[in-house]
Amino acid sequence: MKRIFSSFWRNKSRWLIYSALILITILNLLPIALTVIVSFKSYEDVIRTPPVLFPCDTPTQSFDLSSCRWSLEGYERVLVPKPSSTSPLGFDLTGPMVTVYGGNTLLYATISSIIVVLLAATSGYAFSRYRFRGHKALLTAIIAITGVPLLTNLLALYQMGITMRTLGLPYDDRFFIIIVYIGFFLPLSVWIAKGFFDAIPRDLEDAALIDGCSPLEALFYIIIPLTRPAMIAIFMLTFVSVWNEFLAGYLLISKNSNKPLMFGFYDFLGQNLINLQGVAAVSLVIALPVIILFLFFRRSFFTAMVEGSVKG
Repeated sequence: MKRIFSSFWRNKSRWLIYSALILITILNLLPIALTVIVSFKSYEDVIRTPPVLFPCDTPTQSFDLSSCRWSLEGYERVLVPKPSSTSPLGFDLTGPMVTVYGGNTLLYATISSIIVVLLAATSGYAFSRYRFRGHKALLTAIIAITGVPLLTNLLALYQMGITMRTLGLPYDDRFFIIIVYIGFFLPLSVWIAKGFFDAIPRDLEDAALIDGCSPLEALFYIIIPLTRPAMIAIFMLTFVSVWNEFLAGYLLISKNSNKPLMFGFYDFLGQNLINLQGVAAVSLVIALPVIILFLFFRRSFFTAMVEGSVKG
């Protein structure tokens, strides 16, 4: 009887947990689903009163699948396709979200992420394998820096940029913002990398050194391949953070032609505030590259997160 009672409560607890997880998933997916639906509506269906979830109603039916009025009006506002005889698709996307802001953010996010991965790998390896004067103090200082929000430093960085332009020093908006992103996202990445290096036995490096590898060769050919999930996780965390960043790109970049994607969204929102189908479409266009990135590297990312939580 006791065994039956215990089994009953175990199964009940399991179903409660599953039900809670399903409910949380639905609540998180609901805004995304509504955004997708709105992005494919026409302006007339968006402003209808009373509103309808699906634009598939008729004078006689509340829902008729064959009468759905899906529209690409929102995406046309964002992407601005124009006919082109040279394009293999027959058209070019001429919207500034693609031609200007998207390219800028892709450049900033990619370069910053690659450099952060390289610096985090070498720094984390040094902190993990070597003991030197000020080792603990420097590690403490690095983790303390992660608690300082970027907003706190923006005024000083903004003044620094103005001073460099005023004095005629070599200055480029793109180079400056990449350096800012690297400096802001590197400290936490160093700690992530160090945690993974700590879990790798030193015997592997000793064997590589005996076989004739230099310390750097042992690092890049033996150790880093073993920490690939961690390196991918660092790259993705940095890439997504830079992709979604707004304030630094808005304040520290003087030329609009060099502004990031979130500034483009801000500008688009000011011009299309009443066109909710366009706002929904631009939100999905901005989110799509990050979603695709996670779909490709989700296994390595979650492996790094789980292993990092256990090893840390």
